[in-house]
Amino acid sequence: MIAIVDYGMGNLRSAQKAFEFVGHNAVLTDDPAEIAAADGVVLPGVGAFKDCIDGLTERGLVPVVKEAAASGKPFLGICVGLQLLFDYSEEGEGAAGLGIFPGRVLRFPPASESGMKVPHMGWNRILKTDSPASGELLRYTREQPYAYFVHSYYAQPEDEALVLAHCEYSISFPAIVGRGNVFATQFHPEKSQQDGLAILKAFGNRVTDGAKVAWN
Repeated sequence: MIAIVDYGMGNLRSAQKAFEFVGHNAVLTDDPAEIAAADGVVLPGVGAFKDCIDGLTERGLVPVVKEAAASGKPFLGICVGLQLLFDYSEEGEGAAGLGIFPGRVLRFPPASESGMKVPHMGWNRILKTDSPASGELLRYTREQPYAYFVHSYYAQPEDEALVLAHCEYSISFPAIVGRGNVFATQFHPEKSQQDGLAILKAFGNRVTDGAKVAWN
């Protein structure tokens, strides 16, 4: 069973339905015991970084989320759920993140400098890196997958090896990060049609396989 962490941010039913569509059982839960017992964990995120970390903190979910990431069970962050894995974000006056991956979250350059609107919103191409793990989530996608993005901030990992795929939007930024059992997408796979569903299928299949790999 896949636990989608519900900490009061946004409508998570679309992610649950997407997993069900590709044949994997997923539940929405804010119960630490249920999250701890799950075979795989999904950390979604909609809205502002600080609101998301505050939602996790107020529900007492920070410890169980960090334990899930360290446990070896498959773990997937989505959108702000990717950003929360890092040390801190410029959004929310330097709000601290979960510190699972070393790095920070920065705002895109303003349109006056880049000529590109912020937020980055809409469809964009995902470009695999040379990392051996880059095909883990993309194994069922098309050769040139596209995904749906909605964000004003992007992750800047200290370790470039964490970047499994990137995207170009005024700058090159991580579209997928991962190490061991922990993966995360800056885009919304549940809103990304064929390629997004393929990514959720790949994650769900890893959960079903029961493979545990230590993230560190």
